[in-house]
Amino acid sequence: MTSAPVATEPAAARLAATASWDAEADDALVCLAVRQETHDVKTFVLAAPEPRRFAYAPGQFLTFAFEVGGETIHRCYTISSAPTRPHALSITVKRVLGGPVSNWLHDTLKAGDTVRALGPMGDFSCFTHPARKYLLLSGGSGVTPMMAMARTFHDLGEPRDVAFVHSARSPADIVFRGELETMARLDAGFRFHAVCEADAPDEVWTGPKGRLSLDILTQAVPDFREREVFVCGPKPYMDAVRAMLRAAGVDMARHHEESFDFGALPEADQRAAAEAGRALDDDAATEAVPAATVRTFRVEFAKTRRVLDCPEDSTVLDAARKAGLRLPSSCAKGLCGTCKSKVTKGTVAMTHAGGIRQREIDAGMALLCCSKPTSDLVVER
Repeated sequence: MTSAPVATEPAAARLAATASWDAEADDALVCLAVRQETHDVKTFVLAAPEPRRFAYAPGQFLTFAFEVGGETIHRCYTISSAPTRPHALSITVKRVLGGPVSNWLHDTLKAGDTVRALGPMGDFSCFTHPARKYLLLSGGSGVTPMMAMARTFHDLGEPRDVAFVHSARSPADIVFRGELETMARLDAGFRFHAVCEADAPDEVWTGPKGRLSLDILTQAVPDFREREVFVCGPKPYMDAVRAMLRAAGVDMARHHEESFDFGALPEADQRAAAEAGRALDDDAATEAVPAATVRTFRVEFAKTRRVLDCPEDSTVLDAARKAGLRLPSSCAKGLCGTCKSKVTKGTVAMTHAGGIRQREIDAGMALLCCSKPTSDLVVER
């Protein structure tokens, strides 16, 4: 009789791991496998060099530091795997035309390669907003946090009512299509609906066609107003969905969204700017009063040779944006680490939310989104 094959030593060690991965102690992750999801989307399976378990909430993200063309570029990617399978984690990345990181990942990263990451981070998660009924709405690559949530619910086998509606360009662009259809077939409490704008070259789409509308949503999920709603996708998609749900009478306190728009002004900052504009208009009609003196410091960006003035009550990132300088950024809350930069001269007052390690601070690094100057600065960017 031939005995059954035993697990290879690395696999057995990973399954037996009890220690948790700690990015503060070792930020390295090894690529175990690369999987082609669609023609322009790949999943990268990652694990710690030594067997470790990963603990995170579905919907959270990691901030990566990729070495691309001799330059370190920070990017945030949502974890697409489920924490119910803690021995490895995955990110799922769409190739973006002209995108330096997505193209590098698709063309270069392979099994055995090592990358650096910080996290997990973020509060966009079904664990943060427990409910009996959920509506997951995603567009394009915004499917990744929703997939993490769907996989988690499926693995746990709890009696949840989950409706997942995904918008794609064509049937060929539906990421995780086979897995989602299988989950819907096996789990009576899980429903998956896809909305496609057009047919694929080899498939005529027979489901809802066009863009997500109130009529399509109502037909797919008649009780959508009763659900905790999570939305992720490109900004135009999320803007349209937000307006549609608000007009439909959805309680927006139960509406949650996630977006990483690198270099763009975050929505919160846009609202703040709009409020500031209205305040200035209001002040113009009133009698002027003496203002407190605000010191201004000189900020020099060494690589681009740009110089700007930054008031002491402004973050360096805000001052750079007002001067027309686009810097890598994402959360603008000191959380993701995307705007991390080295301050080679001068000092800042920084209040962050975990997006930087103490050893990095000791080495002169700072998060520009939450750093205000306390002297003239030279920034290595």
